[in-house]
Amino acid sequence: MEENTIELKEKVVAINRVAKVVKGGRTFRFSAVVVVGDEAGHVGVGNGKAAEVPDAIKKAIEDAKKNLVTVPVVGTTIPHEYVGKFGSANVLLKPAAVGTGVIAGGSVRPVLELAGYKDIRTKVIGTNNPRNVVYATINGLSNMKTIEEIAKKRGKKVEDILLDSLKKDEDFKDVIENNNVEVKVEVTEDKVDKAKKEGAIRGNEVLQNRYGNRKR
Repeated sequence: MEENTIELKEKVVAINRVAKVVKGGRTFRFSAVVVVGDEAGHVGVGNGKAAEVPDAIKKAIEDAKKNLVTVPVVGTTIPHEYVGKFGSANVLLKPAAVGTGVIAGGSVRPVLELAGYKDIRTKVIGTNNPRNVVYATINGLSNMKTIEEIAKKRGKKVEDILLDSLKKDEDFKDVIENNNVEVKVEVTEDKVDKAKKEGAIRGNEVLQNRYGNRKR
């Protein structure tokens, strides 16, 4: 990814003072974690150490630009639920309907906002270490696949993937099998966009029923 072809914004996630024991005593330096992104599907995280805070941040920004990844953005949310993992940090990422907003805190919010997501729900499970949480979020986003990518990987059409999904749904499976119904799906760009939005809304309802009653 060529960072000079896109306009990047950056946010400082964490700054820590670190010490190194040497023969003459201890030397103190600063460590910074910075997230960069263009709010359009590109995001990266970097680390930097220096004797002064501004220098540490500058190094972290340069490191983040070298680690840019492309993440899938479907409308204003993510294509499906996923749990990102890094070390002892786990970040649950869940699609949300339009208007929900970014429900995330700590180190997760900067990553999502700079990636370009407007509606998403998250939950951090495990450690709250900022560095691990940021990398777990990046891991989750970068491993997601859109329906077009899945169809291409399987060598199928988008409508076939949607039909397979319908057949796995118990509400539709019995109707299709018992009545020997042949389902034909005519796919247009408008219908694909609508299906993505409806899928995000339905997924959000399922997740609400599954996790909504749990205490945070």
